[in-house]
Amino acid sequence: MRNYAIGIDIGTTSTKVVLFDEKGAAVAHHSKNYPLLSEEAGAAEQKPDEIYEAVNESLRETVRKSGDLAERIGFISFSTAMHSLIAVDAEGKPLTNSITWADIRSEPYVAAYKSDYGGDAVELYKRTGVPQHPMTPLFKLQWLKNERPDIFKKAEKFVGIKDYILFRWFNEWKTDHASAAATGLWNLRTKTWDEEALKLADVTPEKLPDLQPTTYYWENLSDILAKKSGLDSSVKVVIGATDGPLSNLGVGAISPGDVAVTIGTSGAIRTTSTSPILDTEGRSFCYPLTENHWVSGGPVNNGGIAFQWIHDLLQKEDESVAYEKLSKDAEQIQPGAEGLVFLPYLTGERAPLWDAQAKASFLGLTLRHNQNHMVRAVLEGAILNLFSVYSLIKSQVGKSEVKIFATGGFTNSSLWKQILADVFQTKVSIPEHTESSCLGAVLLGRFAIGETKKLEEAPVETKQYEEIIPNPDYKNVYKDLFQLYQSLSDTMQTQYKALHDFQNKHKKESGE
Repeated sequence: MRNYAIGIDIGTTSTKVVLFDEKGAAVAHHSKNYPLLSEEAGAAEQKPDEIYEAVNESLRETVRKSGDLAERIGFISFSTAMHSLIAVDAEGKPLTNSITWADIRSEPYVAAYKSDYGGDAVELYKRTGVPQHPMTPLFKLQWLKNERPDIFKKAEKFVGIKDYILFRWFNEWKTDHASAAATGLWNLRTKTWDEEALKLADVTPEKLPDLQPTTYYWENLSDILAKKSGLDSSVKVVIGATDGPLSNLGVGAISPGDVAVTIGTSGAIRTTSTSPILDTEGRSFCYPLTENHWVSGGPVNNGGIAFQWIHDLLQKEDESVAYEKLSKDAEQIQPGAEGLVFLPYLTGERAPLWDAQAKASFLGLTLRHNQNHMVRAVLEGAILNLFSVYSLIKSQVGKSEVKIFATGGFTNSSLWKQILADVFQTKVSIPEHTESSCLGAVLLGRFAIGETKKLEEAPVETKQYEEIIPNPDYKNVYKDLFQLYQSLSDTMQTQYKALHDFQNKHKKESGE
């Protein structure tokens, strides 16, 4: 019986492939890393063929590790990082690297659009569900047209990284609705490419892959894929969706009102609904998982990277400093860090500011504060930032009781997990498995090929969760701290452009 399935997650820094049994337990896996290239200011690119080979190797090795179980694999299903853009020629060969979500070179085009179009920017958001930001291919296309005009003219199509891999396997240009939504070019009401967005990007539908629902699948492997994977040609391939919505499914945050929090290097907070949820000011995203499941929320640039920054800074003074020790020592400090507030915008910010020029800051420093206060303030700042994103969608969720499911590297810090529960004043459930996007892809795949009639009924092993209980004594402290955080963030927002301009001016003057 073919009741085993493979989930493939094409991430920003690595591809992970996991084999799951019929109950959702992982039984074999393999991953392959690849570099993020930054050959000029603001660039964040990857080589498409390196990722293609990483997918092939990880798939082949997972199949090899599965042994006799390979005969029981029924399908492959995909998850992918969002917002990538590759220009390809008529033969499907890349004319550019894969320009990732982290690339901010299109920031001037975003600023010009917001300045020139005003209210139209909100209308565009209402149609696409995507805030205007350099991460989106909509503005990457504007940058490419103006900064690399020869490539823009030569390009036969503009595609994402998953589209490219599937083309290499099946010789067809197809993209799923979730990946299309992340481009900023897809209309969430009509489920077609948005005419006004296409005009802004100066592309036609023919320049983009054919649209498919996330449940679309190929009945058989291509000869190329069968050879590279070692799988039987009768295995199906489900096109799947994007990593954020699939992570919600993988951790069990699929019912209306459920909230998934992920903090790795960056972070995100997402909630599920049966219809699109939009912010009136365009500060949160809304992407499809299926036609009846929508995931709303926001990505943040500054999650674990903020902890890494403070760790590396302190380690210069003391090489014995470890993450575990920093976290443990910061537990000595009371919630609120004695009024020390950290705005965590070290790498600009997506939600809720959508400002690539935003800067981080400590506010409230006094002689009483030491490095333990600073570490606690950094951890609190990252959570307060996520809570500010949640506040945008909370009123629209429509449920008084919220379930929070959390994943990511931050779960290695007992203090950070407790801060999350205390700020949200809600029990936090942390699943023992970590490959939530791969599992989500497989659960979507079972629904797609008809093994389950409802997505919520997808068979999953009874999940084991670590549960973090909020301390009610800290409710008012964090309520007051959040109000202060919001006020300080709003005040500082008026100064980010001036800081950004000053930094750039004096970098040039010093020859950097």
